[in-house]
Amino acid sequence: MIFNPAARGEKARRFRRQLDAIGSQCVLKATTAPGNARRLAAEAVNEGFDLIVVAGGDGTVNEIVNGLGDAQNGFERVRLGVLPLGTANVFARDLGIPLHIDRAWEILQCGHETRIDLPRVEFSVNGIHCRQYFVQLAGAGMDARTIELVDWEHKKKVGPLAYIIAGLKTLCEKKPKIILHVNGQHLAGEFILIGNGRFYGGPFAIFPQADLRDGSLDVCVLRQVNWLTLLRCVSSLLVRRELPSGLVQRFCAANFELAGDISTPFELDGEWAGHLPATFSVARELLRVVVP
Repeated sequence: MIFNPAARGEKARRFRRQLDAIGSQCVLKATTAPGNARRLAAEAVNEGFDLIVVAGGDGTVNEIVNGLGDAQNGFERVRLGVLPLGTANVFARDLGIPLHIDRAWEILQCGHETRIDLPRVEFSVNGIHCRQYFVQLAGAGMDARTIELVDWEHKKKVGPLAYIIAGLKTLCEKKPKIILHVNGQHLAGEFILIGNGRFYGGPFAIFPQADLRDGSLDVCVLRQVNWLTLLRCVSSLLVRRELPSGLVQRFCAANFELAGDISTPFELDGEWAGHLPATFSVARELLRVVVP
């Protein structure tokens, strides 16, 4: 089990109170810095563990999945388990994993294995080709720019409020156009949302038709992002838990490319990843996961 000993919140505190009991049934590996979970996961594969449990949120899940990809045949050799300790836990929600720690721990001991698709993104950083996996969601435009603007010292002091402040700053900025190349078509928008599963940012089923095993990604394109768009989207999410159909274009695809201004950021599983252009694809049923 890989966990962040510095994690905050009631779930993290409850988890730490149960560490002795949990530690008697597994090997505990604590992270020491951002990105450390990826290295620990790759090491665990090479050490022969066949079940690696993420005790954390969606960002930590992303790190560990990429650590499995770093190890030779990591996805075939290891199953992934999730003990959801994050804020949104959208991946756990989609898999039907209870958000209560005790019940999630029971699933890890008596659940069964399923295989799900694993999306991947290819892009360049300073001329170096990179590949990164994600499990649940991705975005280009406003959400990624908001994450990019978050002041991490400020976040430690005010928590989620830091994202709201950064989001308001993003709304006031000029939005670059993002060009989506898919199936011979070219679509333009200011905000692109990509889902492997149904949920985004919590209990909101932004991608109601998405399926973790259908071999494709669901994409929402918002042509324009401004205060009016935000108001309509927020009100629709709160009332109907979905985006207003008149504001978005939807499609499904197994492969596509996002292009635009090279300063346009994108995020994977709620964490800043890089800048466009980026090519998205899906590896069918690559990831082994323990579920109810």
